[in-house]
Amino acid sequence: MSDSQQTDPPRPSWWSRPAGAGSRNGDGDGGGAGSGAGTEAGQRTGAGAEPGPGTERDAGPEAEARTEDGTRTETGSGAGTEGRSAPGTESGTGVDGGTFEVFDVPPGPGPRYDPWADRPLQVADEGRPRRAPGLLPLLAYGVVVALLAGVVGGYLGILAERRSGTRLELPQTAAENKNRAPDSVAGIAATALPGVVTLHVRGGGGSGTGTGFVLDEQGHILTNNHVVAEAKDITVTFSTGESVAAELVGRDGGYDLAVVKVTGVRGLRPLALGNSENVQVGDPVVAIGAPFDLSNTVTAGIISATGRPITAGGDKGDGSDVSYVDALQTDAPINPGNSGGPLLDSRAHVIGINSAIRGADKAGDGDGDGARQSGSIGLGFAIPVNQGKRVAEELIRSGHATHPVIGVTLDMQYTGDGARVGAKAEDGKASVVADGPGARAGIKAEDVITKVDGVRVHGGDELIIKIRAHRPGDRLTLTVLRDGRERTLEVVLGSADGS
Repeated sequence: MSDSQQTDPPRPSWWSRPAGAGSRNGDGDGGGAGSGAGTEAGQRTGAGAEPGPGTERDAGPEAEARTEDGTRTETGSGAGTEGRSAPGTESGTGVDGGTFEVFDVPPGPGPRYDPWADRPLQVADEGRPRRAPGLLPLLAYGVVVALLAGVVGGYLGILAERRSGTRLELPQTAAENKNRAPDSVAGIAATALPGVVTLHVRGGGGSGTGTGFVLDEQGHILTNNHVVAEAKDITVTFSTGESVAAELVGRDGGYDLAVVKVTGVRGLRPLALGNSENVQVGDPVVAIGAPFDLSNTVTAGIISATGRPITAGGDKGDGSDVSYVDALQTDAPINPGNSGGPLLDSRAHVIGINSAIRGADKAGDGDGDGARQSGSIGLGFAIPVNQGKRVAEELIRSGHATHPVIGVTLDMQYTGDGARVGAKAEDGKASVVADGPGARAGIKAEDVITKVDGVRVHGGDELIIKIRAHRPGDRLTLTVLRDGRERTLEVVLGSADGS
């Protein structure tokens, strides 16, 4: 096959061959340059032959040839160089006397190839030239980098601040069990608060606040008479914050007690009633109420005294609103709004109903007859629960309470020691009711009663208080001073309807 028909591998851009060694013909005989019509040179360079795709039409100004020993000879330049045997070829004589042919091969892309060089040349295709990036991609890249740097920097700054020593954290005790001993103030309060209520009343040209506590699951609530005496509307608020309307069941001004009732309330928590006969001076107590409308306020103290005779009320001036209480005295803080709230012992049992306080005299009123400063000074008074229980039962049953009496009229202007029976009643009638409890016991007009069950009384108010501390039908022993001599009388208490 001729060189122009070879397909693999591609013909190099430039090559040469000694004429004596590389000629080929049909019979295989080798001859000189240009010998025979069958020589490859003759076939490639004959007249009118079309140059092959690998032929070089112009070998340049000069052509070089290499002999077998590596020396080069120049054979001329241009198309008219001597020794060119045929168009498209060049011929010459080597240093050893041999001849060679140089074929014109059209230049191809890349550098010229020399097969006899120290190492073949290799062409690297560098592809399309790189373009410099535009301004917009660079700007976008910078913005992204700046945002990432800001986020990372901010996070690291926050982390460093949290871990830095500038953060202040003071030592603190760990959370503990909130349960308290049942006989502690906290334990008593936890037991009693669900059964304590705040009363808001409107009527009589004004409004007010008081306290009460649940007596039973039917919704009866015990409070003070002076809290609801003028009320037209009564609202009861429980410790949970639930508020419902209440209606008045009954009240008694002489005992300063009243009962109201709520309906439709589930889960009522009645308070347990104790026994005021068991109370001793120095016993710890807890008071719960709404002083100045501050609901569920808990204060603590002790029993300062028992059997303290006090009177409260009297604003009407006719004595109809005066209450007589054989009270428990306590130093537990009691303020306006506490009225009607429970006084509790160490077992969370009700032993009294907070009712009155003694306020400090204002400056310039040292005689005690002027206005007093409101607020606790450690002198609080509670109605004994035994008396409250009896009155509450009567109010729930009939709406009225009964008062124990001895059937005599006292001289409230008497200034001596004891309670003196008046000469006559205010209506001009006898001061000792005929066939009454006192008359049957032998009491006479102008007798001075100095003791009740051996306890001295110093005035008419104290005698009433001592009698009111009992039930109708109770038997009492009275010490009477008559004509300068003391005598002892026994009386069975009668009954009179209260207000």
